[in-house]
Amino acid sequence: MRIDPSLPDPPFAQLREQILRRVAAGDLAPGDRLPTVRGLAEELGIAPNTVARTYKELEADGVLEGRGRSGTFVRAGVDAGRLVPTAASARAAAQRYAEATRSLGLSPEAALSLVREALNA
Repeated sequence: MRIDPSLPDPPFAQLREQILRRVAAGDLAPGDRLPTVRGLAEELGIAPNTVARTYKELEADGVLEGRGRSGTFVRAGVDAGRLVPTAASARAAAQRYAEATRSLGLSPEAALSLVREALNA
């Protein structure tokens, strides 16, 4: 996992997205232990409170479970196939689309029109 300071999404959102993707891909399976808050914060160069916030949000979503001093684990029974993409992933897709339409020379109005058509299809 890594944090990209050039992205508009705050570090906790980037970390949350990466954990969700790893669980959805099966890279993190139910019962797997995540790094400690302090350890992951140090590895990523972010504040421990940022990692703690991410873990707490994912616990509230039923993806992770804290076991006190034993650590934080991927929750047993989490249905990886039902993990919903977050706003961060949607924002990243929108950014990629905006860059692609600019490189094609489309106006913002034309690009938005194509999005509306796709959403209504």
